[in-house]
Amino acid sequence: MQTKILFLAIFLLACLMGQGQIKVASVLGDNMVLQRNTEVKIWGKAKPGEKLTVKADWIVGQVIATTNDKGNWMAKLKTTNAGGPYTITIGSPKEKIQLKNILLGEVWLCSGQSNMEMSMAGYGDSPIIGSNDILLDADNDQIRLYNVTKAISAVPVDTCTGKWSVATAESASGFSAVGYLYARLLQQRLKVPVGVISSDWGGSAIEAWMSHETILPFTEAYARTTQAKSTVNQRASNLYNGMISPIINYAIKGAIWYQGESNIGNYKDYVALQAAMVANWRKDFGVGEFPFYFVQIAPYWYGNSKGVNSALQRDEQLKSVSQIANSGMACTLDIGEEKNIHPAEKMVVAKRLALWAFAETYGIKGIMYKSPAYTKMVVKDTLAVLSFDNVAAGLSTFGKEVNCFEIAGPDSIFYPAKLAIKAKQANVWSPKVKAPVAVRYAFSNFPVTNGYLYNTAGLPVPSFRTDNWGK
Repeated sequence: MQTKILFLAIFLLACLMGQGQIKVASVLGDNMVLQRNTEVKIWGKAKPGEKLTVKADWIVGQVIATTNDKGNWMAKLKTTNAGGPYTITIGSPKEKIQLKNILLGEVWLCSGQSNMEMSMAGYGDSPIIGSNDILLDADNDQIRLYNVTKAISAVPVDTCTGKWSVATAESASGFSAVGYLYARLLQQRLKVPVGVISSDWGGSAIEAWMSHETILPFTEAYARTTQAKSTVNQRASNLYNGMISPIINYAIKGAIWYQGESNIGNYKDYVALQAAMVANWRKDFGVGEFPFYFVQIAPYWYGNSKGVNSALQRDEQLKSVSQIANSGMACTLDIGEEKNIHPAEKMVVAKRLALWAFAETYGIKGIMYKSPAYTKMVVKDTLAVLSFDNVAAGLSTFGKEVNCFEIAGPDSIFYPAKLAIKAKQANVWSPKVKAPVAVRYAFSNFPVTNGYLYNTAGLPVPSFRTDNWGK
């Protein structure tokens, strides 16, 4: 009797081992959103040399995919206008699997460090303003969420851990607040399904999100992020290998990025690093020069509110816009918190990112989406007259006193300065400076001020300096 049971167990095990040979990539699954009106990839593993059929509800006919000698297969499918739900069926003569409840719409990648990772539930002593009210209205089957589980790797891998979920209060509460709110804004305005893939890690350095080939030419950056003392989330290429490489075949519309706090100590190479990372991602995803919208870090004391490392990093991020094609920056100068590196106004962040997408990616006319940008200074007697771009209807302080301007003369000593707005220009002066040479605005780790300078759309002027003294 025992022998018969043993033989039966072995037989059943053999049958089970023979099943389930077709596997799909870990980023594919039920409930996903695929990018509309393009060509998407469906891929995975099966027996070497096996011929598979891939059929999607929205297309006529089927695609044939044959596995290579390593068992890898890939099918390319044309997608149509937004819609669904659909099913994709993948089959062989002996097996068939299905991916269900699929929508066609807009797909965005969101990545970065803790301010991107921070969920709608918030962190300890770091809330998200309005989160509960937003979550009460979170149920929406037109929004789908995928969170890439934290993973590191010394070499690029092709698998990750995660699952596509329909947006509910429960699924959204544990998802990136900026990512979810961005998706919510897009879905509300575009009226199409939106899927967001969140791949982020708190405290991570930009070097960790770049491939080995990309970071290697940056000898100083590579050296400082490959030391034995380097944390796993700051070590060169660790997060690219473990959390970007597994998803590069997934067709996306664009990416949003919120990172930079971990790089303030080495701000001088940030522009080049960010430009290289974007080029790296664009090449690997293979969907063209996709839009890349990023967040300029908010002010924070970093141990000394009067220090300038954060301001210098913000300055470098501002320069990135001109160095990276099809990019845009959301300024958060006015929502920083002196003793909390995680601003609670995540909806403001998401809205400012979404404005870039609405205007530049989706062609919505008539909205202001760019923060004012300082362009030049002209000295008239004791006045420094500052000009700005992106102020079509003029500048505004929204009724508050702005006392974070500083002005210096030939002695390079800065004094607090007064401000008067003249339509699209700002006049700055101080009784202590008779011959202005340089002006700085909010140029410290955390500027102490009653108000900030905006355009009439409420988009803040980023911190800036007219000089290049010191650091």
